[in-house]
Amino acid sequence: MKDKSGFLLINKKEGITSHDVVEKLREITGIKKIGHAGTLDPSAKGLLILGIGRKATKNLSFFLKKDKEYLAKIKLGAASDTFDREGEIISLKKVKKPSRQRVEKTLKSFQGEIQQYPPLFSAKKLKGKKLYQLARKGIKPKIKPQKVKIHKIELLNYQWPYLEIRVNCSSGTYIRSLANDIGQKLKCGGYLIDLCRTKIGKFILKKAANLSKINHQNWQKYLFQLKN
Repeated sequence: MKDKSGFLLINKKEGITSHDVVEKLREITGIKKIGHAGTLDPSAKGLLILGIGRKATKNLSFFLKKDKEYLAKIKLGAASDTFDREGEIISLKKVKKPSRQRVEKTLKSFQGEIQQYPPLFSAKKLKGKKLYQLARKGIKPKIKPQKVKIHKIELLNYQWPYLEIRVNCSSGTYIRSLANDIGQKLKCGGYLIDLCRTKIGKFILKKAANLSKINHQNWQKYLFQLKN
């Protein structure tokens, strides 16, 4: 009998949480021990790697520190308290439209190791509490910046007020924070309106399955194992 423990590449759609994907797969497989390697916000889409069964979930750490690739769309000219479209949008006055040359120069300045503040509305923990849990209570704790690395940031399209980029970065990088920081540096504000994770290490979105295609009869054919 085929081993029912292994890994799945899922193309998560917008509007559902990473935990929703886990719950759906528990329902399909009948296996309770399922976890994922790196969450995606409900408004984000793209590659999600899941471990099915005890053996696989024990090895999810293999994926956690892998570099990631994202496609991101940023709206300039305003800011958001969550750094994305889900939050309260703060319009800015007297915003000057930055030139393409200035945008390219600004993006290039983020390449390499940078200090980044995680979003206040995020699942990052502080003294055992998730930041968004504190934020919802009106608590604004002092957050320390963390060192992350932007290997490459590429301008794909710029049509004011929209900016589209491809980002290759280290694990732990918040693209929401990057969008906010880009907006600040351009002195016009900016927040994330669309995000798609396209790569985790060598694993790519093109190889991922849509959750709607997976059912009780076929789920095992999507499993893969880690090679030694």
